[in-house]
Amino acid sequence: MVDTTISKPNLKLEENRTGMSPETLKQAFLDNLFYIQGVNQKKASKYDYYVALAYTIRDRILHRFLKTIETYRENNTKTVCYLSAEFLMGRHLGNNLVNLDIYKEVEQVIQELDLDLEELLEEEPDPGLGNGGLGRLAACFLDSLASLEIPAIGYGIRYEFGIFHQLIRDGWQAEVPDNWLRFGNPWEIPRPNETIEVKLGGYTQPYCDSKGHCRVSWIPDRTVVAIPHDTPVPGFKTNTVNPLRLWKAEASEEFNFEAFNAGNYDRAVEEKINSETISKVLYPNDNTPAGRELRLAQQYFFVAASLQDLVKRHLSRNETLDNFHEKVAIQLNDTHPAVAVAELMRLLVDEHAMDWDKSWYITQKTLAYTNHTLLPEALEKWSVSLFKKLLPRHLEIIFEINHRFLEDVRTWYPDNEELLEQVSLIEEGAEQKVRMAHLACVGSHAINGVAALHTELLQKETLRAFAFLWPEKFYNKTNGVTPRRWILLSNPELSKLVTEKVGDGWLKDLTMMKGLEKYVDDKEFGERWRAIKKANKQRLAEYIFRKQGIEINVDSIFDVQVKRIHEYKRQHLAVLNIIALYNKIKENPDVEIVPRTFIFGGKAAPGYFMAKLVIKLINSVADVVNKDPDVRGRIKVVFLPNFNVSLGQRIYPAADLSEQISTAGKEASGTGNMKFAMNGALTIGTLDGANIEIREEAGAENFFLFGLTAEEVSEYKANDYDPMDYYEENPELAQVVNRIRDGYFSHGNRDLFKPIVDYLLYNDQYMLMADFAAYVDCQNKVAEAYKDQEKWTRMSILNSARMAKFSSDRTIREYCKEIWDVDAVNIDLG
Repeated sequence: MVDTTISKPNLKLEENRTGMSPETLKQAFLDNLFYIQGVNQKKASKYDYYVALAYTIRDRILHRFLKTIETYRENNTKTVCYLSAEFLMGRHLGNNLVNLDIYKEVEQVIQELDLDLEELLEEEPDPGLGNGGLGRLAACFLDSLASLEIPAIGYGIRYEFGIFHQLIRDGWQAEVPDNWLRFGNPWEIPRPNETIEVKLGGYTQPYCDSKGHCRVSWIPDRTVVAIPHDTPVPGFKTNTVNPLRLWKAEASEEFNFEAFNAGNYDRAVEEKINSETISKVLYPNDNTPAGRELRLAQQYFFVAASLQDLVKRHLSRNETLDNFHEKVAIQLNDTHPAVAVAELMRLLVDEHAMDWDKSWYITQKTLAYTNHTLLPEALEKWSVSLFKKLLPRHLEIIFEINHRFLEDVRTWYPDNEELLEQVSLIEEGAEQKVRMAHLACVGSHAINGVAALHTELLQKETLRAFAFLWPEKFYNKTNGVTPRRWILLSNPELSKLVTEKVGDGWLKDLTMMKGLEKYVDDKEFGERWRAIKKANKQRLAEYIFRKQGIEINVDSIFDVQVKRIHEYKRQHLAVLNIIALYNKIKENPDVEIVPRTFIFGGKAAPGYFMAKLVIKLINSVADVVNKDPDVRGRIKVVFLPNFNVSLGQRIYPAADLSEQISTAGKEASGTGNMKFAMNGALTIGTLDGANIEIREEAGAENFFLFGLTAEEVSEYKANDYDPMDYYEENPELAQVVNRIRDGYFSHGNRDLFKPIVDYLLYNDQYMLMADFAAYVDCQNKVAEAYKDQEKWTRMSILNSARMAKFSSDRTIREYCKEIWDVDAVNIDLG
């Protein structure tokens, strides 16, 4: 017989959709370009290449994603559910390359095709699904949860338009829509077969069930459909890929055919428009009754969809809801999802016929609450009338919770009416209001602040009465950020240097960076450290010149303040110092000045007039200072528009000085301060938020401290603080204020910045006048320190080396152990 077998070389063949070799990645990339984008290499745009690459990477994530979900289901694991109105994830492609540990392989493939990976990364929209620290913290937590192999799911809203895109026109902030979904989103997976119905409005009706028990039925005015869209979130060098589930709102009946046939075309699509408005935009303006109703509808929409989804998942694995709290840990990220307390009670009592006491026990054991603010205006309150109109059943439940709770308080502390008023879920007055922070406190088993000082002030001031009732409920969980995005992805050259010196384990155990301390006096190491910083500064300078035409001296101090624009964050204090420095130059053009580049970035809320005026002031000062020949380029002022995650990745590695100058006792934590310090920037700051702990970790000698303490701020205000005293006693401060008042930075228009001047002289709630002299003096110390580059480098190295505490991995480990009681689950791909 003839041997018909064919001899084949011993090749290991890879699956085209999961293989990680450069050869397989290249073939998959080209296949996706052709079969998904429908173009060949001759016709492809950069965006086509980006999408093809995104699907190539998503393929490699999906196998892990589905295996993760399957493992959780089979093992009936306890799952962390993070409820947040914001998830500021940033661009996915670069982060996913890093976490899958295939960045180098993909870069090689892209280079072989004569393409630039960095250019393709820039093609991805940066979804603005958050306003700042709250949303970015949620994103860091999802990264850490997956990296630590913790079963978890994030729940939020799939806003069609995120936080506005910021433009600067004539120095003013202008807002345009953030249409991040214009060309679709290759990272999300729609799940239309898993839709949830969410009720709104209507009325309630009591009835007796078949067993003779009194029940309540909610008959809604309308029903909105919540459609889940899942984004896989991979951990760093693990098989774990957890979901971020964002809900899109649609109408239950999108088209009224009868109205259309009658010629009433607007009414034919009215329900569709009204329903989709719920997930249309992040934080609609709530200065109007309609805006407030929409905000509350948004919060209830994603909470209701998420809790129903969780109940459905639980019952698919368990026979009853009696052990719901043993399988689900829900974290409320600030007060936005606080209505979850009432909604979970509604589901248990109304939908699943559980008795009140058992339902309340499960609710409290399931929920935990993170407070993110000490500002009273940020502790949400909703009018009882609005609740009655939109969520009538929930209002009844909240009143019942409050009645039972106050009865307990009366029993514990009889004849203490003041305490009852302080803790009541309902604020009395001309208009009754539901206190959402109080609801969260009463309905949760744990309450945490996000920095040591913040938690202390919550217990002493903001939530004092609840700390009196339940001291055991309060925890501190100082915030953290993920080193994968904020060092490895943002600062690759620094990452290589760290890995060379301490090994690659530091990305999962940031304490290993302490090993850099042995190199602080190593001259060669210091030179390499400075060279990396200078290269990062050069890249940022090129970006600034490309975008704004401003030439930057890369040897100047890059003095950076990027964050949400708010009066308590005191961007205008930094402006006062710039003007003081400018005044010195005008008095003596030959005065010795250590060159500075002052870089600002951040968005003001559209309705926040004073914050928007501060942006105008920064740009007006920049316009004068940058063009004045006397300055000779020694000072430059830059405002970078549309600050977001991607821009932050450019800025943090390039900064020399991190401005963390909020009024002491006002900032909950801050996370930008951590990103700066991890990348070797030194901090100038007050004893506020996490600054205190950063200073403790870095060492007082490596931190530029100034300003009143939180206790001193309270004391000054109690003693009738008068900002005019500082104006009259400090000639340098008076000269600065007069420059603004007299229209020097507004073409002679004395009215433009009058609100800021009047605020400084007659109100000054945030104590700028009191802190000015100390701030200027501290900035002079910064300049002196920068002259000694070896000493500055030493301080920079120690800042990076000592930031292990501020990894979000540490924060998540503490939540898991002390609040959530969850364990890691290994995902075996088999």
